[in-house]
Amino acid sequence: MKVVVVGTGYVGLVTGACLSDFGLNVTCVDIDAEKIELLKRGEIPIYEPGLKEIVEKNQKAGRLFFEVKGEKAISEADVVFLAVGTPPKDDGSAEMKYVFSAVETFSKCHKSYQVLVTKSTVPVGTGKKIEDYLLQKHSKETFAVASNPEFLREGCAVADFMNPDRIVIGCDDPKGLKVLLDLYEPMRKANAPILVTDRTSAELIKYASNAFLSVKISFINEMARLAENCGADISKIAKGMGMDKRIGHAFLLPGPGYGGSCFPKDTKAILSTAKEYGCRLKIIESAVIANEEQVDFSVEKILKNTEGKNEEATIALLGLAFKGGTDDVRESPSLKIAQKLLDKGVKIKAYDPEASANAVKEIETLQICNSAKECAEGSDVLVIATEWNEFKTLDLVEIKNVMKTPTIVDLRNLLDPNHTIELGFKYDCIGRRMQF
Repeated sequence: MKVVVVGTGYVGLVTGACLSDFGLNVTCVDIDAEKIELLKRGEIPIYEPGLKEIVEKNQKAGRLFFEVKGEKAISEADVVFLAVGTPPKDDGSAEMKYVFSAVETFSKCHKSYQVLVTKSTVPVGTGKKIEDYLLQKHSKETFAVASNPEFLREGCAVADFMNPDRIVIGCDDPKGLKVLLDLYEPMRKANAPILVTDRTSAELIKYASNAFLSVKISFINEMARLAENCGADISKIAKGMGMDKRIGHAFLLPGPGYGGSCFPKDTKAILSTAKEYGCRLKIIESAVIANEEQVDFSVEKILKNTEGKNEEATIALLGLAFKGGTDDVRESPSLKIAQKLLDKGVKIKAYDPEASANAVKEIETLQICNSAKECAEGSDVLVIATEWNEFKTLDLVEIKNVMKTPTIVDLRNLLDPNHTIELGFKYDCIGRRMQF
């Protein structure tokens, strides 16, 4: 079976590499010639653990290829996945021009029977719009349009693809469905859960999943604020909630808010879709508002710990990616916090193991350091904003020795409060009223 994946971002590159590892012939195409040349040389333009190894393995095996535009590969493919970006527009709706540009290319290259699959997160009804467009130029018997949404977490995307919680296939065409089930046969043999449904439901499953997780994060962050005010401990609250099997432990970690390429974009997009269909999703609306307020809450917490210095204060910001394990800074709460502090005249020094280069593209004035120690040197407050593993094991004695004042604001609750305070730090975290 020949497969083409259009788009070589997080989703497209991981999808293409992992499908080639099934033994399929896969060509990843992109309009970015520079990126394609990097990939041909075995250079991975994103940080994703395990991805470089799987790309190298399948390139050497002659199963994974990279091409600019790739019209010939598209014309010969049995299945074409669309994995291009759907960034938010100013009104929150998804920008679909990249998707339909890819559909237009597919249409020009289309010959024999093919299955066109949306892997990108697309609004409900996109599959029908694509089908209607193709029907203007091609017979219905020559193609099928399906939805196969991705559920990949940045930082562990390869593992998520190879060991999925579920594979969702939305296809209203029996012939197209059989092609996709054959494609995923290795996963079926490995007993991966596969849900076959209609195309519209598959499109909504993706948005509903991300919206629910966003609500869960916003909920625990609001509980953390309440816990601080009333003297409770959010870590115990989250543990007690998570012990209920109906709730579970996942996504009950308080922090500075959710970010990344999915949750902020998808919550706004589903609100836009709901408005289009005459519905109002008040719970998701509230989650979006709560998430925005969590950034302001974090800024206030940091400023409170500068002991009134504010403009004269120097903040050491550890973590710029939206989460640990990735170099992605899209909608990063850490960068939002940094910008708000800079706008107030506060000096910021920052360090991230992988995301510094991307962060500077967003905030050019950001002072980047090469280590946590360098970042902490001469600072009034050290802020942990991203849950990188190396921040869990900081040499706090060394950190204290180089700081101007030993104050830590732990926005990810990574450190042991008692141990940190015993070492002589003023320590503040999320969801717990600290005693110094």
